[in-house]
Amino acid sequence: MVDVAADRSYSSAPPVPMLDFSRQYAQIRQEVLAAITEVCDSQRFILGPQVTRFEQEAALACSVPHAVGCASGTDALWLALLAARIGPGDAVITSSFSFFATASAILRCGATPLFADIEPATYNLSPASVEELLRSTKHTVKAILPVHLYGQCADWDAFTEIAKQHNLLLVEDAAQAFGATWNGTPAGALGDVAAFSFYPTKNLSAFGDAGLLTTPSDELAERATMLRTHGMRRRYFHDEIGGNSRLDAIQAAVLSVKLKYLPTWNQQRRDCAAAYDRLFLRAGLAAATYDGIVLPVTDPRAGHVFHQYVIRAPRRDALRQHLAEANIGTEIYYPLPIHLQESLAFLGNHAGDLPHTEQAAAEVLALPIYPELREDEQEAVVAAIASFYS
Repeated sequence: MVDVAADRSYSSAPPVPMLDFSRQYAQIRQEVLAAITEVCDSQRFILGPQVTRFEQEAALACSVPHAVGCASGTDALWLALLAARIGPGDAVITSSFSFFATASAILRCGATPLFADIEPATYNLSPASVEELLRSTKHTVKAILPVHLYGQCADWDAFTEIAKQHNLLLVEDAAQAFGATWNGTPAGALGDVAAFSFYPTKNLSAFGDAGLLTTPSDELAERATMLRTHGMRRRYFHDEIGGNSRLDAIQAAVLSVKLKYLPTWNQQRRDCAAAYDRLFLRAGLAAATYDGIVLPVTDPRAGHVFHQYVIRAPRRDALRQHLAEANIGTEIYYPLPIHLQESLAFLGNHAGDLPHTEQAAAEVLALPIYPELREDEQEAVVAAIASFYS
């Protein structure tokens, strides 16, 4: 066991990458290559039987009747909103502490994103802030779009109640949360419609871009299927103006292979998170307030899949530089909230509008976490952090 408080030289220490795709690939290489070969032999590369099979498997995994594959997680959000007939004149309340696609998908539909603040403990959209925004806004709000950030579901009990009171749609941004649950119900089956991303860094990842929409609604599934192929229900007859967002068969084949392993991989991520917790506590680094490192908080109702293990860290940027010098990978999700992005200045948001969001953006740091991460590598990460604060 490494003494995490011990002084040591890091310049020659083995690197600990933020992610190492090669470790997972080595385990499933033959299965993946066989699946890709099957697609190549069939010469059916867009949609087709592999896509249908993966959609059925994903629907079963998410406990929903419908899953619609598409080209990316961004497109999945756009299709979810468009299928729900959200458009010009509508507003959608969402989180500013997310990837840009959460807001850009709303704008792409012609609707207006309205940003509420986050819960400082979980970083997920705050129901209280959403309620306050609903009371104060003059916009016609059509939906709430919570983000299941870092692999933990938002407070769906509260959002379900808000949606009922205000007659709103609930759209899940589940891009980081395949396999996560809320009170035992899988992400993707909580709202009216949900969007997933299979970008290569995700827990369930493709070999490129790919996405998925899930819904219990026959109507929403049918509309999304139509909209992903230029608004066609019959070939060359375009009922609406949709887009080109078809899922490649090769990506679907890869995802079918990986989906079988995902429950095990997600459990390994939870084990990694628990190991980090133990190591930080043993090193005396964790604090209950923002005066020290704050460890991730899991809501007892949530089944967290730890897409990311994110700490709050005093002097975050200096710590990140220190870890880089120790050959330890980190990332900041997200350094500038969406409401302060230059491209969205026309929405009229300002610094100070969302204090919890803005504070989190200045303090969060994601540490290496993936199923194949070794505990000795985690010990090296915590030791390097301990050396910085010593």
